[in-house]
Amino acid sequence: MTTDPSEPDRAPEPERPDRPVPDVTPAEPTSPTVPDVPPGPDIPDVTPADPEPEIEPGPVVPDVTPAEGVRAPTIEEITGYTEGGVPTFDSVRDKIEKRLGTAMGAEELARETEPARTLDEEFEDRKKAAADKLAEIRRSVSS
Repeated sequence: MTTDPSEPDRAPEPERPDRPVPDVTPAEPTSPTVPDVPPGPDIPDVTPADPEPEIEPGPVVPDVTPAEGVRAPTIEEITGYTEGGVPTFDSVRDKIEKRLGTAMGAEELARETEPARTLDEEFEDRKKAAADKLAEIRRSVSS
């Protein structure tokens, strides 16, 4: 920018760029700048794909014909209880097997921890010491 010393009250005019400036709000001094992005490659024209043929809507009738030898499950088989509210043998057995499996799995996981291994080793040491003491007592009694 230049100021003309002959006209002191007049405001200086901004410099005119060689190219026209787009109509944008000027950036603040603290705003980040965006680098110029070069134009991308030309993309050739692609012919559109044929649209899928429309299917005429019709009444939807589910196939409910039972297969030969297949029967619907009874209410007892579904719920595990009789109409009188008594649990069936199969449902009780399934519950017991599930609880047993859960308990065995929990025990197996618990044995894999470091404190459990330490307790097992201490138990084995005490068991060996007890067997040794018993053998010593038997020797002293028989002599």
